[in-house]
Amino acid sequence: MSTVSSVAPRSGRTTELVLVLGAVGIVGLAYVNLGLATTGTVPPGLAALGLGYLGVSLAFHVVLRWRAKYADPLLLPIVTLLNGLGLVMIHRVDIARGRDIADGVALRQLMWSALAVAIAAGVLVVLRDHRILRRYTYVAGVVGFSLLLLPLLPVIGTSEFGSRIWIRLGPFSFQPGEIAKISLAVFFAGYLVQTRDALSVAGRKILGLTLPRARDLGPILIAWLASLGVLVFERDLGSSLLFFGLFVAMLYVATERVSWIAIGLGLFGAGAYVAYLAFAHVQVRVLLWLHTFSPEALQTSDQLAKGLMGMAAGGMVGTGLGRGRPDLTYLAESDFIIPSFGEELGLVGLFAILVLYALLVERGLRTSLGTRDGFGKLLAAGLSFSLALQCFVVVGGVTRVIPLTGLTAPFLSSGGSSLLANWTLLAILLRISDHARRPLPDESAQNAVGEARTEVVKLS
Repeated sequence: MSTVSSVAPRSGRTTELVLVLGAVGIVGLAYVNLGLATTGTVPPGLAALGLGYLGVSLAFHVVLRWRAKYADPLLLPIVTLLNGLGLVMIHRVDIARGRDIADGVALRQLMWSALAVAIAAGVLVVLRDHRILRRYTYVAGVVGFSLLLLPLLPVIGTSEFGSRIWIRLGPFSFQPGEIAKISLAVFFAGYLVQTRDALSVAGRKILGLTLPRARDLGPILIAWLASLGVLVFERDLGSSLLFFGLFVAMLYVATERVSWIAIGLGLFGAGAYVAYLAFAHVQVRVLLWLHTFSPEALQTSDQLAKGLMGMAAGGMVGTGLGRGRPDLTYLAESDFIIPSFGEELGLVGLFAILVLYALLVERGLRTSLGTRDGFGKLLAAGLSFSLALQCFVVVGGVTRVIPLTGLTAPFLSSGGSSLLANWTLLAILLRISDHARRPLPDESAQNAVGEARTEVVKLS
């Protein structure tokens, strides 16, 4: 006689704790290395900053043990390492530009990191079940599109570096598009769960590709026009690409039809070509992309050229942390933080960072596969793809694979709005992964409890 019993899977929290300690240790070693390379001494604030960063990371780990016991154990360590390395490189740029830690960008970034972790912990505590978000599908859509339109308002909207993607309230500035990508992912997931059956219906077959019916093309056309509106009015190629790419990717996941990808690529190519012919700022981006070192391009901007030369100076293993000149490139701590790492850590170090991003996206997609409800599958896939697409756009822009867009590397680049949005995105992914990995209730145990309760009622 054999007995079959269910075995609860391991939560992975101990593994997560060990990996978080290792990630904080790597960040601490990088900070010590930076101090020895620039001043020849161990940084005096090492203990305070190291313990502070460790405390913030462990606090979030404790929240996971409390509220999301079965969440993916690799997501937090990966993000902890990325965020910490970003802090070290931002401090490196501060040193190169003669700013001490009190006046530099790194301290402000550390405070934004602590606030972002606190908000992410709050999301985990308040959001008990990710499926609650489905109730607010259209509210999330309104919020997302409103956030995209905020920079166009005459009083609070501001234009920086040719793009109108910021709002300013007194001394504070914020990029609402970072939060909009989360709201739009919730909206797309809720909308596509309701309409994917209609969108999956096959239409005519042309050149071996089964196209959808003509009346089902409305949603993708609306998304295309909205992304073109962002490109035209806000002059933001990165957000336009991210917004439209997110919708097409989630549409493919919902319907499993390659034809939607083909239609999306065709619409994007047509829109990009029309924008190139019609708008001067798009022509400038293409000029800097195709002819980076030409006199015309260098007269317009030498930022991309300097970033490429910095990465070339780094070579395979880099100049060494603290021994390069990343400060020669404009916005080396934000838009061009990837070339900063490429110069001082070399191709090897840069590939290690890209592997961390790849693991982060892979764990998100694994969460999508393991989730038992359609809304959670689409939301996890959309959030993961938004990270992947943003990384591709950033790295592709600074390496001349695609035109430069101005997006920032998630968790690495300086910027409060980016940190707040990406840590919130991580919290939602952790909540979905907790639901995906949590064991199902044992039906036999439930039946036994029910029978026992029935027997007690009869006896009473």
